[in-house]
Amino acid sequence: MSKYILITLLAFVSLKGSAQVNPVIAAWLQNTTGIMGRHYVNGNSTPINDNVLANVQTVQYSANSVYISTNGIPSYITGPFLDGNPSLATSQNAIFKFTLNPTQNTGTPTNTTGGNIGLFVNGVALFDYRDGVSWKNSTNALAGGPMGGMGDNVWNRDAVVAEKGGFDCSKGHPAMGNYHHHQNPSAFKLDLNVISTICNLYDADGLYVIDSNVHSPLIGFAYDGFPIYGAYAYKNTDGTGGIVRMKSSYQLRNITTRTQYANGTTVTPGPAVSTTYPLGLFREDYEYIPTSAATPDYLDEHNGRFCKTPEYPNGIYCYFATVDANWNSAYPYVVGPTFYGVKNTVKVTSITEPVTVYTTTPNAVSNTTAQGIEVDIYPNPASDLIAIQVRSDFRKTYTITLFDISGRQISGTQIYPGATIAYFDARTLYSGEYLIKIDDGANHVSKKIIVAK
Repeated sequence: MSKYILITLLAFVSLKGSAQVNPVIAAWLQNTTGIMGRHYVNGNSTPINDNVLANVQTVQYSANSVYISTNGIPSYITGPFLDGNPSLATSQNAIFKFTLNPTQNTGTPTNTTGGNIGLFVNGVALFDYRDGVSWKNSTNALAGGPMGGMGDNVWNRDAVVAEKGGFDCSKGHPAMGNYHHHQNPSAFKLDLNVISTICNLYDADGLYVIDSNVHSPLIGFAYDGFPIYGAYAYKNTDGTGGIVRMKSSYQLRNITTRTQYANGTTVTPGPAVSTTYPLGLFREDYEYIPTSAATPDYLDEHNGRFCKTPEYPNGIYCYFATVDANWNSAYPYVVGPTFYGVKNTVKVTSITEPVTVYTTTPNAVSNTTAQGIEVDIYPNPASDLIAIQVRSDFRKTYTITLFDISGRQISGTQIYPGATIAYFDARTLYSGEYLIKIDDGANHVSKKIIVAK
């Protein structure tokens, strides 16, 4: 058997009753049309075009590994970062090597670390809960008093809580240009309880739209090679029980002082719990509550479980981007504080083994292709801005066309893979009825909207 045939056979797995490409090869959003990144700057709601390709540039695989080349730039608009962060999302020009065969770590679990711990399917970095700041011997940027530099790693600050004011609409921000998410990458404005107003002026987007009625999409892979899903999945691990929200098994401790960890270990004191230093500001404010087989929708200490999914009908260990009942991000957010599997993903400067280039196939791993186009158009009636939010497959390109009631085309735009929203300026339109057509190349749907001034 030739080396090429062997590599090809090993790269494929049986999914949905037929031979399909291993999701760790096929799931990535490859940029085949030259989509460029865009960003907002403070005070200007018109995005600036960047001369850098968005999403993933190439996917190449060998017998045991897949190589993802990415600039780390999403197709949705990034910024602004209103906490004084001087950085913008810039090209990382990186190659990440993932295993095709992830395995459980049967020894001491590996802690997550600062920096990249995973990659979303659009090539954007995943970070864990931390912002790199701990309490002792530091200065507190939140209160203008002690805590802004590095500490002793005893009371470790939670980035999702401490840095909320610096996240853009997509819940991301850059670290020295490395744009990343610590949490579920869905826009703030789409949460049931909106906790940030950044989307009001800088109306951007996110990787996907949470939908409580369908299994959430495969949105990334952790550095141990295991898949990451959005917030909703089958209740039971065998793929039955309907769709429910996956729940974190971590909860806030009932404490007023910070002198001990949840396991009873006495440590260097942190600040007492207060409005300035609320519960949840530090990772150590949480404790893990083990669950039983009677509650399969609660996740383990790594924030995952072994279960069947649309892409893995035979079952695999999966992480989930956890949210609470209001769809606000829930600790430990995605992975952590330890990996389930053997951490083996590395950033490489070149590929030194024979590989096959994977050419993307539309909807190769999609679990929504049979459901048509689901779209929300708001507000209706509209006066200033018309927003078109697609809740269907975020892997597709959608062509959005605005017609007047006589059928004359007024304007057009697109929603690119890895984004979900588009806009029309209603201020230039006369009052009356209009028609918006959404087309993904295979299906289309038309919606009526009224412009009233």
